[in-house]
Amino acid sequence: MSEYENSLLGGKVRLLQKLDGYRTAIDPILLAASVPAKAGEMVLDLGCGVGAVSLCLHARVSGLTVLGLDVQKPLVDLARRNSALNNCCDDVRFLDGDLLTPPADIPSGRFDHVMANPPYLAANSGNPSSNAAKALANVEGKAVLVDWVRAAHRALKPGGNITFIYRADRIEHLLVALHGGFGELVIFPLWPARGKDAKRVIVAARKGVASPARISPGLALHNDDGSFSGKAQGILNNAEALSIS
Repeated sequence: MSEYENSLLGGKVRLLQKLDGYRTAIDPILLAASVPAKAGEMVLDLGCGVGAVSLCLHARVSGLTVLGLDVQKPLVDLARRNSALNNCCDDVRFLDGDLLTPPADIPSGRFDHVMANPPYLAANSGNPSSNAAKALANVEGKAVLVDWVRAAHRALKPGGNITFIYRADRIEHLLVALHGGFGELVIFPLWPARGKDAKRVIVAARKGVASPARISPGLALHNDDGSFSGKAQGILNNAEALSIS
């Protein structure tokens, strides 16, 4: 069997995944929890993979229109099946295509929110997986980080929100890419535990807004004994929102 099914958000989302590909961890769940979307709004999920972020957001906020885009057609095919599995095909759709030349179904300047979990590693760096799907999920391809930001900027309405989850030790690259096109920037560290350096950050900003940046207190994911903190458990198991503002 090349696929298996598991559940997210305490069973609120069913998710088919490839046995030999990228596996959904907690980053997509945290990203979906942090997007401040409201009923009636449009959301774009760049690099949607099998649809975990889109489906987790839809489970938390009803009445959204969500479009996902990914360059890997086999993953998009699985994302479509996941949308059907969760009975949300009318609200959540997935498209295969390249963010460098997005399909016509993704109009410019129409989205209220863009969310993304882009590859964390620069091209030709690290030791990429021999599995092509895992490598594309973790290492930049033709589209580098600035291209992801430009694609988000192009898709958003004026004043629309961008929300990325990214590696803390590469945050300077993301801040440079956001400069000039986005403001009201919030950096939200995800601490593994109290007293530990953050390995991930959530970065949010608004298109065409000139307000200054700030660093949020962030969230400690684990208690001292290694168990998830109360807030992290609420996000991961109960689809609670993560307010980063």
